Amino acid sequence: METSVIKQSNPQSAEFAREVLQDGGVIAIPTDTVYGIACLVDKPNSIKRLYKIKKRELVKAIPVLIGTLEQTSGITAKFSSAAFVLSQCFWPGALTLVINKHPKLPFELTSYPTVGIRMPDHVWLRSLMQSCGPLAATSANISGQPSLLTAEKVLDELGGRVDLIIDGGTCTGGIPSTVIDCTLSPVKVLREGGIPVSAIHRVLEEYNY
Repeated sequence: METSVIKQSNPQSAEFAREVLQDGGVIAIPTDTVYGIACLVDKPNSIKRLYKIKKRELVKAIPVLIGTLEQTSGITAKFSSAAFVLSQCFWPGALTLVINKHPKLPFELTSYPTVGIRMPDHVWLRSLMQSCGPLAATSANISGQPSLLTAEKVLDELGGRVDLIIDGGTCTGGIPSTVIDCTLSPVKVLREGGIPVSAIHRVLEEYNY
């Protein structure tokens, strides 16, 4: 399979990406943290490809990216108050919230009762998702290998395995997102990343969580 590469600055880049996604394709995308690989969240076979491309263990769930807060209604049946407060303070941004998943989500996305969700601080990517829907997405690297910050590195590592790479230049964040489990009370930090844990605690203390 030949991997296509298109500049994010190309006026047709979002339309091209949307067509590939709607056809069940897997694309590599720039985000506010690192490059990711993604497919539509309602395409089980495409989600299976994500695991295969990344060589990811099936016990590790695939997170979801959203373009608007309204899209959370299709990802979870109930957004907890703690999750809502954190989303208001840190989205769009490098914060992944683990929440109870919606029963209609594909089993292939996660075999657990929970799912990670994030709104990236990346205007082009949010606009894409506003037109095509949430994306199942994970970092664009082989499991266990370093995260990738440029389209060139993604092509070197995943060329011939993904359908399309959107070249958005170098990702300026460079650090994966902070992950917070909001299904627990109190919430639990699973990974510190782009958002300092100290900032999370300050917000939670302010709102008495």
